[in-house]
Amino acid sequence: MIEQLLIYPLLLQMALAIILMFAWNNTSTQKFISISGSTLNLALAVWLLMYVWQNGTQTVQAGNWEAPFGITFVADTFSATLVLLTAIAGLAVSSFSSGSVIPPRLKFGYFPIFHFLLLGLNGAFLTGDIFNLYVWFEIIIITSFVLLTIGGEKAQLEGAVKYFTLNILASVIFLTAIAVLYGLTGSLNMADLAAQVAAVENRTLVQVNALLFLVGFGIKAAVFPLYFWLPASYHTPPSAVSSIFGGLLTKVGVYALIRVFTLIFELDNLLENVLLVIAVLTLFSGAIGAIVQNNIRKIFSYLVICHIGYMIAGLGMMTEVAIAGAVFYLIHDIIVKTNLFMVSGVIYKLKANHNIKKLGDIYADFPKMSLLFVIPLFSLVGIPPLSGFWPKLSLIGAGWDTENYVVIGSILFASFVTLFVIVKLWGEVFWKNGEKLPELRNFPYFKTLTSVQKVQMVAPIVFLGLVSLYIGFAAENIQQLASRIAFELLDNQEYIDAVLNSAKK
Repeated sequence: MIEQLLIYPLLLQMALAIILMFAWNNTSTQKFISISGSTLNLALAVWLLMYVWQNGTQTVQAGNWEAPFGITFVADTFSATLVLLTAIAGLAVSSFSSGSVIPPRLKFGYFPIFHFLLLGLNGAFLTGDIFNLYVWFEIIIITSFVLLTIGGEKAQLEGAVKYFTLNILASVIFLTAIAVLYGLTGSLNMADLAAQVAAVENRTLVQVNALLFLVGFGIKAAVFPLYFWLPASYHTPPSAVSSIFGGLLTKVGVYALIRVFTLIFELDNLLENVLLVIAVLTLFSGAIGAIVQNNIRKIFSYLVICHIGYMIAGLGMMTEVAIAGAVFYLIHDIIVKTNLFMVSGVIYKLKANHNIKKLGDIYADFPKMSLLFVIPLFSLVGIPPLSGFWPKLSLIGAGWDTENYVVIGSILFASFVTLFVIVKLWGEVFWKNGEKLPELRNFPYFKTLTSVQKVQMVAPIVFLGLVSLYIGFAAENIQQLASRIAFELLDNQEYIDAVLNSAKK
């Protein structure tokens, strides 16, 4: 049964979603099942990464159809790492949801849909079939749309329309790109496509096809100029939903870009330059957007966009050091962004407001909690030796080696703007004397929550804070992991052999 280990996270999330449907109106049971199941999922993800680390890339052929004719699931170090990060973020958000999401929203099927979303994320990371990747993307879009609209508030519906419209456009472009790719090669298996695409004589058509994938995945990754749906939607749902969105949804697009442009398409000068220009403009536009915002969650939304630029820059430079830096930043960013949106949720429970101009006194009123919030905020900035510092060093080093000085300047600019924004946010939200706003009747302030609810909201912030500290203070281990992933991505023969030769073993 250990040969099937890589599909256990998929089966578990599907089972959790189905079981939770039978407890539709019993929110206490749903919370217990979700947190327990997410804990088990974390254990499975750790086991999977350890097994892949020791034994190499693992594959499963669905229905025992031999590759490249059937649907293949693949767990290499990259995908296993992202399954683990999904499990970590999923457990944290599951607990945070239990304490922060109000019962009426839970009774709309919040937890079943949440676990279907995690199923889609795991499927996208583990699939070895390009059309199957499209299917998992559709599962992600559908479930995330439902989570965006739970509650039916006007702002939610408006944000969901923008989110759904742009992501459906991305899906149409992605599906068109798949159709062209299949017409060129007659294959959908990503390992097989690595050889088939290289043999296509019409390189212009291959280049156009690659650009189609870049646009489709670029919308999902929220790169410039395709990011407008993100700040229009991520601030509208409950903070628990924003947490899983901010931490993981855009990273699926980044994962797809890295996978496709290291395995299927070879980057030529045009594609490299396009990626680097996109990275620079994403860094600048996200940073400028964050400066002018006063809503905490909109600030974090623009910082999500800004920091996607670091990862795209690493891909565009396409050296082992650059890819390792991009992967390291991806690991750091998933944890920190998930945590920051949960922090914004706690702040809202404390003060019933997201406008930094109307906040204040949080350090004076809640000093211990404020010090806890320092960890993700300063990790995001990259203050040494916290987690955001080390991947930037790799990316700057890669930029120096490849003489991409504009990229280096953009990375430094985005870093200083992030520092400015976080210092501004800290001063406005935590240090200053806040306005004495009237108490809202029946609002579930943090002080009115039960002890269990308070623990369910604060414990995941502590948990992800400790993970961030580990990433920063044990950076050597994360760098080793990122370097191995970068080596496997650039020398992908092990991946190809594992998929295409698995039926012969």
